[in-house]
Amino acid sequence: MEAVPRMPMIWLDLKEAGEFAFNAAVKKSAVSVPRDFEGCSTLRKYLGQLHFLQSRIPMGNGQDAAVPITWTEIFSGKAVTHEDIKYEQACVLYNLGALHSMLGAMDKRVSEEGMKVSCTHFQCAAGAFTYLRDHFPHSYSVDMSHQILSLNINLMLGQAQECLLEKSMLDNRKSFLVARISAQVVDYYKEACRALENSETASLLGKIQKDWKKLVQMKIYYFAAVAHLHMGKQAEEQQKFGERVIYFQSALDKLNEAIKLAKGQPETVQEALRFTMDVIGGKYNSAKKDNDFIYHEAVPALDTLQSVKGAPLVKALPVNPTDPAVTGPDIFAKLVPMAAHEASSLYSEEKAKLLRDVMAKIEAKNEVLDQFMDSMQLDPETVDNLDMYNHIPPVLMEKCAALSVRPDTVRNLVQSMQVLSGVFTDVEASLKEIRDLLEEDEAQERKLQELLGRVPPTPGSPPGLAEVSKECSKYLELHEKASFTNTELHRAMNLHLGNLRLLGGPLEQVRAALPTPSLSEDDKQVLQNLKRILAKVQEMRDQRMSLEQQLREMIQKDDITTSLVTTDRSEMKKLFEEQLKKYDQLKVYLEQNLAAQENVLKALTDANVKYAAVRKALAEVEHKWNTTVQTLVASYEAYEDLMKKSQEGKDFYTDLEGKAAKLLERARAACQASQAHRQQLLESPEGPEGPPEPPAAPPASSSSSLELLASLTPEAFSLDASLKGKQRMNKQNFLQAQPGEGLRAPRPSDDPLSMLDPLWTLNKA
Repeated sequence: MEAVPRMPMIWLDLKEAGEFAFNAAVKKSAVSVPRDFEGCSTLRKYLGQLHFLQSRIPMGNGQDAAVPITWTEIFSGKAVTHEDIKYEQACVLYNLGALHSMLGAMDKRVSEEGMKVSCTHFQCAAGAFTYLRDHFPHSYSVDMSHQILSLNINLMLGQAQECLLEKSMLDNRKSFLVARISAQVVDYYKEACRALENSETASLLGKIQKDWKKLVQMKIYYFAAVAHLHMGKQAEEQQKFGERVIYFQSALDKLNEAIKLAKGQPETVQEALRFTMDVIGGKYNSAKKDNDFIYHEAVPALDTLQSVKGAPLVKALPVNPTDPAVTGPDIFAKLVPMAAHEASSLYSEEKAKLLRDVMAKIEAKNEVLDQFMDSMQLDPETVDNLDMYNHIPPVLMEKCAALSVRPDTVRNLVQSMQVLSGVFTDVEASLKEIRDLLEEDEAQERKLQELLGRVPPTPGSPPGLAEVSKECSKYLELHEKASFTNTELHRAMNLHLGNLRLLGGPLEQVRAALPTPSLSEDDKQVLQNLKRILAKVQEMRDQRMSLEQQLREMIQKDDITTSLVTTDRSEMKKLFEEQLKKYDQLKVYLEQNLAAQENVLKALTDANVKYAAVRKALAEVEHKWNTTVQTLVASYEAYEDLMKKSQEGKDFYTDLEGKAAKLLERARAACQASQAHRQQLLESPEGPEGPPEPPAAPPASSSSSLELLASLTPEAFSLDASLKGKQRMNKQNFLQAQPGEGLRAPRPSDDPLSMLDPLWTLNKA
């Protein structure tokens, strides 16, 4: 995946400035900035000088020195004017973020350095928009509203995380880390997409909203696919082959959704999608094949696996308008008494100290609360899932609906298997008959050899038996291998037949087949009590966040510069104390909230102890419920495969049956010819080799010759003397099978229908 083509990035246009009575050279350089690093530096310097100017001259809204400031609004192009120097600062900040986004999107990110630079630019853009959102009013113009700025922040953080993801894949980081980084990209883009789907935001953005929304939605599915791809790789490393299949399948599904949403996108997007499809498709096919043929691990449902939590490794880089290294010398240093400026800085430090003290307490309590909740593993949304058991899940309803319009599903499957069984039996009978004929012919040939001795082949010998025997052996081997597939196919049919009947029946029966929890009234009371306390925990969190936000806003808006100018230096400390008292009430509320945490967690601990038995029972039922649903869905999905393999089996055996029938005819003809040949040999008066030559008589005397002639009687040539004690062989007893010499009894036939694998790859052999 490190070589995947890069996705395009979203960047923002810069606002155009109108008239503002300020240093002409400084203003011009800030308005017409070059689109490079130097332009970013110029904007930061100008922002710092505006901050210095604001701290010395009353140019804010409604103040004496305020002057009209005009900038164009990005989306409508209208000129917007405010008499407030903060408006000038806000527009410069917006342009700073927009310029960083433009520079980040310009780089092709084909090198490691390019990825780093783009990532830094997007983080700087997010920092500028964050500072603008948190420190300036949102009513200046539409493009600087709270909704638009939040959208920009999430877009920039998502694109920065995307650059980091590309760098991680280039560095071949661990699969689990890459998956978490990719999941965080999805989270950022989901936040941006929620903002884009908001009707108010859509109306503010205008035409550009549709283009952004389409690209962001496509990226959500694309990077979700990348996350699940790497989760599948991790499962492969851990040898969890069932999980590997479901993760790769989920990645493939999400990538297909991304492809659907990518219509109209530039060619770079299409190339990236095609490249990723090649990777994920290859991984899924290989994993599924390995699991089906080698590992045979159960493939769990995706929702039963732990979700991938994002790892946010990027952040909005903060903007400091008063950083001397960025702003350069203060050109307004002599305009305002330094005493007032120093006093304001001291008061700001007092406010910052107060905020740090409060935040330290909040963060300590939040850390304890987070650790406690993580250890309890209690999710308020899933603690009570009893309503799930009252309905048939949608995925099962789809299968039931599909079978309701196909009432002959089970019957068709059974009939198909019966036809296959019949063809199988016919083939087996034909092959058995051929084998019997060959064995009988072989036995007859042995008897002939015993009677006449080894009979050499003659021009009249019958040909073809060897070829028939060889071809019969090949067909028997094919038949034996295919019978294993039949057995598996039959077993698979028996496994799924009951489930298919259930899915095709009434919905009440399907619902009754799904496990349901059985809770007593005491168990229900324990469950309700736990839910109530979890709600209290969430209420405590929300209240704490609200109080913290109020405190931050109060500190941000607290400006006593006017009072400091008119206050004597000796009274400064007293003034600080009086001004800081305004935060006491919020501090009291926060202290009460933090103190209540211990009691809430103690009550939650007690409730969780009582909930343990109920939790175990619910977990077991949920596991059984999920297993049952998966089994029923698997049976439905196996139907088409069973029908397909059954048809393949019928085609295979039909072909084999034709070949076996032809071979049987050839075997019969060959055996008949062989038998006729043997008969001819037996009936021939001279035997197969002609009359034997009489042995040469040694020379003898006349008396010996007379004695030899006297001994040459017909009885002297009788075979009885040489076969004494043995049965005399003639045509009749040769053709009759002798005891103990019968053909080998056929092997008992195995069950012809059985298993899905191996697939029908043996035909046409």
